[in-house]
Amino acid sequence: MAANLGDGTPEADGGSVRHIPVLLREVLTSLQPKAGEVILDGTFGAGGYTSAILEAGANVIALDRDPSAIAGGQALVKANGGRLSLIHSQFSDLDQHAPEGGLDGVVLDIGVSSMQIDEAERGFSFQRNGPLDMRMSASGVSAADVVNRAKVGDLIRIFGFLGEENHAGRIARAIEKRRAEELFTTTRDLVNLIEKVNPRRAKDKIHPATRVFQALRIFVNDELGELAQALFAAERSLKPGGRLVIVSFHSLEDRIVKKFFADRSGKATGSRHMPLVEERPVVFETIGKPMIGATEEEAEINPRARSAKLRAGLRTSAPAGSTNMSIFDLPDLASLVTMGA
Repeated sequence: MAANLGDGTPEADGGSVRHIPVLLREVLTSLQPKAGEVILDGTFGAGGYTSAILEAGANVIALDRDPSAIAGGQALVKANGGRLSLIHSQFSDLDQHAPEGGLDGVVLDIGVSSMQIDEAERGFSFQRNGPLDMRMSASGVSAADVVNRAKVGDLIRIFGFLGEENHAGRIARAIEKRRAEELFTTTRDLVNLIEKVNPRRAKDKIHPATRVFQALRIFVNDELGELAQALFAAERSLKPGGRLVIVSFHSLEDRIVKKFFADRSGKATGSRHMPLVEERPVVFETIGKPMIGATEEEAEINPRARSAKLRAGLRTSAPAGSTNMSIFDLPDLASLVTMGA
């Protein structure tokens, strides 16, 4: 549900896109839900995947960190007579909600939802003026806290790595100068500054604020850390033969998923400097192609599907690996704790 940068889609420009489940057919093919199975949908959102899984006959445990998504899904809960359990939770804690016998499948659609973008008061979109918030859980450190409190060096790293913003230094220093005179409170405050520092050129496919807003959203919600922990949690929760299906939308997310499956595939490790290799148990086997993208037909109907990538793995009977975050090679960014009010 995160917009990929640089593809020129409406969502990448901060506009609204009616919620359509991305790669739904491919997700169901990889997940293969059946009557009597228990599937966990870690990113309930508007319930697109959950509804399709229920229609296939499986029971669903659905999670969402956004309280508004939980409230909006109550009608679906009532309509399914106990077959759907909808829980307010981060998907990194999904193993805490798995049944004792394990899960038959886990599906995750990573990122921000189109519904969140549409709500100006949530502060996700730079095309809608509202509080500079961006918190999916509606609690904790906001984007305004980060912009107003983070050190310039930290802002540069956040914008540069999480947003892949080429003008990270220039924008960060301009933020420091502006906040010394007046703090940032709204999305328009930040957009106006970015537009002054980095004016949009005719050849630019996306608005100059796109990458900064993405970086702040990912940082505020610890999206990369959450994804990494969710992969470990799914590994612990899936029974042998269980299926893990991940749909991601930009390179940072996909890189984490790809590295996880590579690490859990049992392939030998080593390098030209250290030729000695280590064989590891195969914890996941690849389902279908290593990566599946949207068809031209789907991308035409649903622009946000253009950048979607699906990767899926079949859980073996091997024991779960260690929760070693170093396999993802994530940067050491500033702590959110130090930026709270």
